[in-house]
Amino acid sequence: MRRTGGRRLVLVLYALLVFVGGAAGVLVSVFVEGLSAPRLFGLIALPVSTVGFAAYGAVTVAVLLGVPLLLVAYVSADIDDAPDDG
Repeated sequence: MRRTGGRRLVLVLYALLVFVGGAAGVLVSVFVEGLSAPRLFGLIALPVSTVGFAAYGAVTVAVLLGVPLLLVAYVSADIDDAPDDG
């Protein structure tokens, strides 16, 4: 069995979840009728199309998961390099 590093595993899961968010946007646009235009972060109007909803889903998941992930990576890098006082 091949071992996968923790950082690589997290990045693969992150990419998979972003893909799932985009796919969910596509499915919503295909199967739900009468949708209004999605607004990315309430600011950027996207087209009422498959591409618009896919972008909305993927970007929303990427930001909502990516920002905390970057913060955890930043903090953990500082903790790993801290000298041992004991």
